[in-house]
Amino acid sequence: MEKAKVYYTDFRTVAFGDGLPTKLKKLIKKAGIGQMDMDGKFVAIKMHFGELGNISFLRPNYARAVVDVVKELGGKPFLTDCNTLYVGGRKNALDHLDSAMLNGFNPMTTGCQILIADGLKGNDEVEVPVAGGEYVKNAKIGRAVMDADVFISLTHFKGHEEAGFGGCLKNIGMGCGCRAGKMEQHNAGKPHVAEKLCIGCGQCREICAHGAPIITDGKAVIDHDRCVGCGRCIAVCPKNAVQVNCDETTTNLNRKIAEYTKAVVDGRPCFHISLVIDVSPNCDCRSENDMPIVPNVGMFASFDPVALDMACVDAVNAQTPLRGSAVEDAGAETEHEHDHFRHIHPDTNWRSCLEHGEKIGIGTREYELIRI
Repeated sequence: MEKAKVYYTDFRTVAFGDGLPTKLKKLIKKAGIGQMDMDGKFVAIKMHFGELGNISFLRPNYARAVVDVVKELGGKPFLTDCNTLYVGGRKNALDHLDSAMLNGFNPMTTGCQILIADGLKGNDEVEVPVAGGEYVKNAKIGRAVMDADVFISLTHFKGHEEAGFGGCLKNIGMGCGCRAGKMEQHNAGKPHVAEKLCIGCGQCREICAHGAPIITDGKAVIDHDRCVGCGRCIAVCPKNAVQVNCDETTTNLNRKIAEYTKAVVDGRPCFHISLVIDVSPNCDCRSENDMPIVPNVGMFASFDPVALDMACVDAVNAQTPLRGSAVEDAGAETEHEHDHFRHIHPDTNWRSCLEHGEKIGIGTREYELIRI
């Protein structure tokens, strides 16, 4: 397979020269974003709006730069993400929008509207067949993502405690999954009810098409012989009593992320941007962020999501870790020397995601880095 082109620029500026948003605009134009026909078309820009308390997410200024370019090309952009599986500030669309606005994302700052792709409760989804899928036959994707004519990912590249790192594929595959889709990726089994939290309201029973939830003595119990693992009960439970086990292996989790990514990008115009900045050791879904593990590296863009992730992880691993960071806390690098993410999260396997992504045809790990 021919090497994919990945375009790169650093975060250096000169006095009275271009600011970073302008550098980002120039990068994505040079990388070929203008090759896509956006005239009069809906353009989904998938990003993470940050969990409240965490301030390592991408600033709205970067989103505005991408939005401005899309508008120049005649597109109708909107920023989007799907609701979270865990309990936090982004579990439903109302809380999610509140969190986004508190973190600075609104039409005034970004130049476009924000749509939560899987709706109010995280169950507005489209089942998308995964061609060649080994772990997922039909991915459950937020409807607004699939309704868009053009898809752009805007990713904060950082570490991740389960996937190894959170890059382009993680932003797309996990991020575009509705709540049931996230459950499918994280779990090898089926949900259960935390009895002490259950109030016996019966909403899980009403939403289930298979009669799996049973109310006994004012408490719900899920019959796993009937349950198909769709996750709709998780979405409607008002007390977060329906819970998941998060028992999938990290290797299979990463492979499922690759297959969910394929469901989103397959057969449609897509473009991908990753910013390697404030590289915290853990996900932006956490309500705190640790100091970066390496210096800020730069901005990357490509039509190939696999090559983009490979270029970003190579760039991070080429850096000397910052003193006092989680890499230093983990001690001297031995088995995973020069792999900062495996060093701080030794039980993870990020390579399985990129290898599987290459196998199922969403990109290649071979790339040519073009600096502008």
